[in-house]
Amino acid sequence: MDIPTSRVPSPMIKSELVQRIAEHNPHLYQRDVENIVNAILDEIVAALARGDRVELRGFGAFSVKHRPARAGRNPRTGAHVPVDQKSVPFFKTGKEMRERLNREPGTPDAGA
Repeated sequence: MDIPTSRVPSPMIKSELVQRIAEHNPHLYQRDVENIVNAILDEIVAALARGDRVELRGFGAFSVKHRPARAGRNPRTGAHVPVDQKSVPFFKTGKEMRERLNREPGTPDAGA
């Protein structure tokens, strides 16, 4: 019985994203692409900091979830520890992204 070996994907870092976009758009300088990517990410962060929701159709939506203060427990000592309230970023994938990720291999891309 052959067990398929799955390739563990390495995460794409921002500089690799910038490089890929620059390669696909040779008419743009890499530093301009980097400025554009930084501007987009900075604006998403600023909108979330204001409490806004950022929705990118076909990609997904960024929002902030608020977690209330609660009583936690120190796993080593078992002592109760107060945990402050906090806001955490949340991302929900869009329908188009979910469909593309769950498509069978070899199926043509309808959007391309």
